[in-house]
Amino acid sequence: MAVLGGAFAGSFAATGFRTQSMKPPFRLGISCIGWDPEGVLGPPQGGHIARLEFRRRLEKDAKAREEFSHMVREEKERHRARREARVPPETNEGLVEYLLDTEAREIEFEIARLRQRLTKDFFEHIQIELANLRFAVVKTKEMEDRVIELEAIQKVLLEGTEAYDKMEGDLVLSKERLMKILQSKDRNSTLLEMVERNELSRSVLALLDENIAGALKNDQKEAAAFMENVRAAILKYITI
Repeated sequence: MAVLGGAFAGSFAATGFRTQSMKPPFRLGISCIGWDPEGVLGPPQGGHIARLEFRRRLEKDAKAREEFSHMVREEKERHRARREARVPPETNEGLVEYLLDTEAREIEFEIARLRQRLTKDFFEHIQIELANLRFAVVKTKEMEDRVIELEAIQKVLLEGTEAYDKMEGDLVLSKERLMKILQSKDRNSTLLEMVERNELSRSVLALLDENIAGALKNDQKEAAAFMENVRAAILKYITI
């Protein structure tokens, strides 16, 4: 949900969202040492060292790529496990604290997971607490900080849920339009009609690409070929 990125820009410090930078876990170095005191290898030949060095570079690069891929897989698994271990509280009070403590990069995931709980009642709960804090006779530094946090998380969640709902609506619409194209007996006529109604978009094409990738992954070559032909037809009527 990249559309949510702008909502976070001014809210990280206030809401306590934490960002983490990843540092490379290894350094890649390449060295070559020649050693033939008995002259077993014979006299030096032009280009031999360069070819040997090139081969060693390839071998080391391949090993480094495999190590990096393994590291990425392990990190994804740890990330998945951390997500599954997080259990959102059942109450609105607990859910507010849960979201305030959530890292910024995880907010989009939590909005999608908790969308059904981010209701009018939930936002009214935040608004009531804000009103009580703002109109308190005696105010402390902690209360002022709390107002800043609540205002920030309220803004992020309101904008995030709006963007999520729009994305979900666009996805449903894209699925309907793609199905219309795939099931059409006269594809060109259907595409022309959709162009006139401004119904062709990059979202439809992106969804088709996902289906093609899924078919290829499952070795469904005929289905993938059919959808590739559909994609080619769509490209005649759409500007990427």
